[in-house]
Amino acid sequence: MNKLKMASEKSASRVLMLLSQLERLNEEPKVSDNDAIRQTTGKILHLIQTQEKTRKEVASKSSGGMEIILSSLENTQDLQTTLNILAILNELLTVGGGCRTGVFVSKGGTALLLQLLVGSSKDPPANEELMLHIHSLLVKVGLKDRKLGVKARLNGALNVTLNLVKYNLQNHKLLLPCLQVLRVYSSNLVNAVSLGKSGTLEIMFEIIGPFSKKSTTLLKVALDTLASLLKSGMNARRAVDRGYLPTLLTIYQDWHRNDTRHRHVVIRKSILGCIKNLTNIKLGRKAFIDANGMRILYNTSTECLPVRTLDPLVNTSSLIMRKCFPKNRLPLPTIKSVFHHPLLHIPASGPVAKLYNQPPGVDDVVDESDENEATEVDTENDTEYDEDETGPKTQNDDIETDINKLRPIQMNTRPFDELRLNHFFLSFDDDFESPRSVIPPSSVNSELHRPIIIPTTPSSLGPQNRRPPQEDLLTPKPDESPLELDSISISKRPEGTSDPDLVCSLGRLVLDAGVNGGSVDGPQDEGGEQAVLEVPDTAALLPLHDPDLYLEMVKSTRSVPAYTEVGYPDYFGHVALNLREPILERVYGVQRMKIFQDIERLIHPSDILDKVVYDLDNQSCPVTDNGESLKFNSKFESGNLRKAIQVRKFEYDLILNSDINSNHYHQWFYFEVGNMRPGVRYRFNIINCEKSNSQFNYGMQVLMYSVQDAINGSPHWVRTGSDICYYKNHFSRSSIAAGGQKGKSYFTLTFTVTFQHKDDVCYFAYHYPYTYSMLKMHLQKLSALRTAQIYYRQDDLCVTLGGNSCPLLTITAMPGSSSNDPISQFRSRPVVFLSARVHPGETNSSWVMKGTLEYLMSCSPQAQSLRESYIFKIIPMLNPDGVINGNHRCSLSGEDLNRQWQNPNAELHPTIYHAKSLLQYLRATGRTPLVFCDYHGHSRKKNVFMYGCSIKETVWQTNVNTSTCDLHEDLGYRTLPKLLSQMAPAFSLSSCSFVVERSKEATARVVVWREIGVQRSYTMESTLCGCDQGKYKGLQIGTSELEEMGAQFCLALLRLKRFTSRLERHNHNSHLLDMETDLIETRSIPNITSPTTYVLEEDEPAFLEEVDYSAESNDEIDPDLEPDLQDNHAPQTPILTQT
Repeated sequence: MNKLKMASEKSASRVLMLLSQLERLNEEPKVSDNDAIRQTTGKILHLIQTQEKTRKEVASKSSGGMEIILSSLENTQDLQTTLNILAILNELLTVGGGCRTGVFVSKGGTALLLQLLVGSSKDPPANEELMLHIHSLLVKVGLKDRKLGVKARLNGALNVTLNLVKYNLQNHKLLLPCLQVLRVYSSNLVNAVSLGKSGTLEIMFEIIGPFSKKSTTLLKVALDTLASLLKSGMNARRAVDRGYLPTLLTIYQDWHRNDTRHRHVVIRKSILGCIKNLTNIKLGRKAFIDANGMRILYNTSTECLPVRTLDPLVNTSSLIMRKCFPKNRLPLPTIKSVFHHPLLHIPASGPVAKLYNQPPGVDDVVDESDENEATEVDTENDTEYDEDETGPKTQNDDIETDINKLRPIQMNTRPFDELRLNHFFLSFDDDFESPRSVIPPSSVNSELHRPIIIPTTPSSLGPQNRRPPQEDLLTPKPDESPLELDSISISKRPEGTSDPDLVCSLGRLVLDAGVNGGSVDGPQDEGGEQAVLEVPDTAALLPLHDPDLYLEMVKSTRSVPAYTEVGYPDYFGHVALNLREPILERVYGVQRMKIFQDIERLIHPSDILDKVVYDLDNQSCPVTDNGESLKFNSKFESGNLRKAIQVRKFEYDLILNSDINSNHYHQWFYFEVGNMRPGVRYRFNIINCEKSNSQFNYGMQVLMYSVQDAINGSPHWVRTGSDICYYKNHFSRSSIAAGGQKGKSYFTLTFTVTFQHKDDVCYFAYHYPYTYSMLKMHLQKLSALRTAQIYYRQDDLCVTLGGNSCPLLTITAMPGSSSNDPISQFRSRPVVFLSARVHPGETNSSWVMKGTLEYLMSCSPQAQSLRESYIFKIIPMLNPDGVINGNHRCSLSGEDLNRQWQNPNAELHPTIYHAKSLLQYLRATGRTPLVFCDYHGHSRKKNVFMYGCSIKETVWQTNVNTSTCDLHEDLGYRTLPKLLSQMAPAFSLSSCSFVVERSKEATARVVVWREIGVQRSYTMESTLCGCDQGKYKGLQIGTSELEEMGAQFCLALLRLKRFTSRLERHNHNSHLLDMETDLIETRSIPNITSPTTYVLEEDEPAFLEEVDYSAESNDEIDPDLEPDLQDNHAPQTPILTQT
């Protein structure tokens, strides 16, 4: 070992000596010195080839070896010396050459090589060995020098390499490095165009060809070079014009057929890479279709599916086929809602104004020319960033940077006297002595009085699927044999017993009642007995549910379609499951499988039925039925399904209805299905979803309610569905619906269900439904829970655009009997203001609110202590009209009400207008709420979390320079989230954010914080999917967990009392006690930097989870990326933003 070490050290010292000698020869070059330089470089080459340590010595900065060698290369005129130096450089840059190549580039080595290449080509014939060395080095340099292509074009080296390729097509030894250099050159778009004009495409097609076991390395490089050239649209058009796309398909088929042992998968993938780049242009996509490319790639991919190692081929083929799949028109006459509610006042600008100003006859479903020359980049797997659909944003560009806009301001939009006149602002001294809860009388308007129908059996879903004319809605037809309300007896069937023929025997029930409670003689059955509707006896499990009361509530609910039917789940009620429902594990390849089934529609059109079985747009048109089709219905409160099309025997495309006075927001669904066969796998595809990603890709399932199970004693909404995925489809989304952007597509949510019972009636929903009528029923039942210790008052905040009342609740504790001044007890209690359901599709927020209300009305000591600590002002449903009519996002004005808080309009946004007025009144009377919280639901994140408002945390995410005084802020806003993270198992503090964004400046949270002066102003977001931490990790969330969250919020408020001083509870602008500061771990504040989020202008931050589609990825790689970097391209984990 010592001898080897001594020899190594001797070699190192010797090479340093040789470098010094070479440096002296460079300083005084003489003709007689050529032999000496030749010999010295030869010795250095020998040492480098035999001693690894010698390479390190030469490349080290201290030796200056790289500069000496480059200087010698520049000065020498001797061919052999040049070859020796190039060989030295090749050795240095080959082994561990990453850093060495960087040094070489920084020392000007690239320009020197290109200069030598051009100079050597001037005296033909060029020395082959010299050209081989130069191009081998350029290949290595190209990985580090991104400007190599530009340098080569400027000094003429581009044509030199191209000519070498032209004249050495049979000389594979020289051809290979030249092609590798051309590939590097062509990564520059200008070079690619120049090379295309010089005939490079034609040369590439002379090299590539049918299957052969010879020269596979050369063929692979030629294909990669061709793929790089075809990223240029001009080259792609040239290739299509010359008929190269059918040639590539033929070559691919030949390699697929002969490569039976799959030893040349990389070559097959490179051929597909060329086809993929050709189909980036419209002309290429047409040529692909004309060449029967869909069938060719479909057949070859199908044969590859069983072999896991061939997934890269299947994925690339899938991407090409999806890109070339002709864009289809969504089968609708218009994307506007099928229901219309005229507005007396139309906004001057905005989407609603555009909708009303749209000229008649305009096709808003699809654009005249839906495809651009450049195809839309497939962002299916990288849209977790969830950037604004109008284009990418720079990081942090949405965070508010104006300190003045972050400081609280107080502004009244209505005079105080006007605020005081509102009946729901009455002082407590007006009615606290009343022993009863104050509830508006539930009068039944004769105009609202109409038959209410409960669809139950398959027979009821036949002709009734066809909506009768409007004049027939209020009166059941004689042949329908309606059963009047007073002729119906509700029979409670004990759980566990059932009548197997009950569902089949029930007809369409029309429930009616006389005005003011008067009875109407109803028809009887043949035996003269009253008809009996049996429902499960769930009173013990659902103390707030009463089917009779629910029907009464439905009769006073106004809907735009004038619904006459009731959904069974809302009538029977839902009992939370005792079993936990785990987050569904994604099946490998499910998305790819679904996409291939969609592609089959184009390849085998004769297999497609294309039969409309449900259509709200054409309700008078009879639906032909041979008894084999499912029956659909959505004509009940909160229902949403516009159209159902049977595409295969057991597969249906479903289309959702837009929000009323809108042309988008397709997410919420709630519909009924009947006439199913048990044990059959039915596939449902909701084909007009708009969001770019969904928790359905991460284990979330749809919800199903079986009427048969409910009658058998199991009235549950259950998570169901297999093979669930969410992906971009081939249905074109018009620029009118996409905010002016062309080339957008809709997304498909697909799931498969196997029904358990014959002739069952099942309901499907996006999330656990919670209707407006259900809220009214719950409030009436809650009022009955009032005791002498509970102050409960229910007022009407206002009347909505649709004519429905918006309930406002006041809950606190009655003053103690020993108190001499009971009014002072009320006035000393701080106000907590809660609201929910401003977005109709976020039904989970209503379940959380239900949990809050039940806890507040309970008799536990903690609940009593909570009522004694605070006065609760609660608006449990801010958007009743949207909920009733099955909207997902908007009210009847067609606007997102949570974007109207800055300047609400009394006519268009009455609930927001009056809610803000109430808050302004409270502030004006010195009762500014201690806490404001707006309950929401979240479709892209797991867990429950909060968004708040902080000047400090907002400024920390920007580059704004501010003084310390500008950032002086109490940390009290973090206390409640911190408490919830300690108490509520579903709550995640790490998901919380307190950054204020410009796009959210008109939301409730920000306006209440800034204008009303509520420091603890929050949005509480509850997942629609499940949890990835804590007690419920890996489980989908249910109604019991949501209600528990509402109760835990109350307990957190009770603990919050201990961290606020008595002075603050009366005047909420003072600082917290030191103990609160101790509670807050400021170092746990997340470093949140966020791109803005404008997807459908929602309160939803970017999706946090990185999607691992593995071999299922359908991303198109950015053509601007270097070819060698494309294989490593992967979506980055997006960063949190907030509501």
